[in-house]
Amino acid sequence: MWNVLLSFSGLVALIQLLFLPFFPESPPYLLLQKGDKAGCLEAMKQLWGEGNYHTEFDDMMKEKTVTKGTKIMNVLEVLKEPSVYPQLSTMLLLILSLQLCGLSATASLQESIIPYVSLGVAISELISIILCSSIIDHFGRRILLWGGYLLMALILVLLETSLLL
Repeated sequence: MWNVLLSFSGLVALIQLLFLPFFPESPPYLLLQKGDKAGCLEAMKQLWGEGNYHTEFDDMMKEKTVTKGTKIMNVLEVLKEPSVYPQLSTMLLLILSLQLCGLSATASLQESIIPYVSLGVAISELISIILCSSIIDHFGRRILLWGGYLLMALILVLLETSLLL
């Protein structure tokens, strides 16, 4: 029944994919990244209802002026920054622990290919982390979430179809 379990995560991804276009962008993202003041206020009204949000808006404007001179770093610059080593080591530990959880051994694979499957999964996770973190600033979070959920739903539909055939 593991294929039903995989289908459930695809169903959740499909539901999220259908409802994501109806949610507004994050107000701080609209103001700080895009510079869209009107869009920020509209998103605040849509998320929080009618009201006076000038205090929150002023706080975001102060944050914008504080971060105005801050340079946005790419992936290689972040990896060279010593202040992020604790966070990077935590992420690395998480990825390694996922590789040691035994998922490859429970997938009914031949014992001789399990190390290669684990290595392939680890490499694909590393590539996806680097790729996603480097393009998220270019496209924005909404498009990446939408595309990711669409791709995940498509892959799971193809997986279910291939299992049925």
